[in-house]
Amino acid sequence: MATHALSADHPDLSDAALDRLTRELAHRAEDYDRNPRFPRENFDILAREGLIGLTVDPRLGGAGAGFLDTLRVLGAVAKGEPSTALILFMTYAFHAAPEKGRRWDRALYERLAREAVAGKGLVGTFRVEPELGTPVRGGLPATVARRTDDGWRISGEKIYSTGSTGLDWFAVWAKTDETPLRLGLFLVRPDSDGITIVPEWDHLGMRATVSHKVVFADTPVPPALAVDLRAPEEWAPKPGDDTSAFLWNALAIATIYDGVARAARDWLVGYLNARKPANLGAALATLPRVQEKFGEIEGLLLTNRVLIENAARAADAGLSTPPHEANLIKHLANANAIRAVEIGLELTGNPGISRANPLERHYRDVLCSRIHSPQADTVLVGAGRAGLGQ
Repeated sequence: MATHALSADHPDLSDAALDRLTRELAHRAEDYDRNPRFPRENFDILAREGLIGLTVDPRLGGAGAGFLDTLRVLGAVAKGEPSTALILFMTYAFHAAPEKGRRWDRALYERLAREAVAGKGLVGTFRVEPELGTPVRGGLPATVARRTDDGWRISGEKIYSTGSTGLDWFAVWAKTDETPLRLGLFLVRPDSDGITIVPEWDHLGMRATVSHKVVFADTPVPPALAVDLRAPEEWAPKPGDDTSAFLWNALAIATIYDGVARAARDWLVGYLNARKPANLGAALATLPRVQEKFGEIEGLLLTNRVLIENAARAADAGLSTPPHEANLIKHLANANAIRAVEIGLELTGNPGISRANPLERHYRDVLCSRIHSPQADTVLVGAGRAGLGQ
């Protein structure tokens, strides 16, 4: 996706504006962690700033932002409150994906695009199931869509449904009851009949993603909302396919957790300069050993910035990154982010793991980077096969 010049009518993406956004979102981060709920107030702020429709085509009123600008926004949001960034990314990726223009009913897609430009239209794809797990590892979903006289009826369960209680649209991955069956996405309104949200998300971190279980029981779906159905084999990647979706996922996940590590880094700067042990008579920041370890953090975060920005600039210039390399960037950046926060814990001792300080929350959040698909084993096997020519 090429970068478009942002006009005066589009969001302010200056460094100063994004810094202000980070600070504003950070005000509620601890509250969302201690009292997990959909971060509605944060999305009101994003809507006010015109940021929900950032990746929507300018012909539909959006900013048409490419990789670099979009990731700058995601990084600023994540540094303030990362659950908000993860939910926001789903809508960004949805409108950045080129297949919407080719496979979807044009009027329907434009409706969702204009909703996003207006500050609404949040959409999330629900793919993971209790038995199947993630479809990235193969297999068909148990969730089934049955033909009716007036469209479809969907039944099944989805888990880890990010944004569940605050989205405007569910994009549900399901198989049909046809022979031969088809596989794909059904758009479902959250207020449709037969939907139950089971509040079971109670995880280590990223608690405001409200990634609860969503149960569909004969949920009606109009025929026009069966938006992309294909034979299962048609979903398998083929040579020559557009790979931007892989890159969006990899760079966005890397950016979000890098943002968490940068928030931890900034807090650590203040702590190390303010903390003056009586036996030292000077700030911890003056100690060469502390400076050395903080230099490690700087190196890890510099590596992340170079990896992410170089790939984003290349994509905006029309150059492709192979999926195995994109996934390696995610893997390496996430590992660097985790290590950067761990070093902060080493430097702070007990205060670092006290809930009175945000470093403890940042550490719990950054550890969640490990669970995003594709996970480490899949990434490394893919990179190994590519390197070996297998």
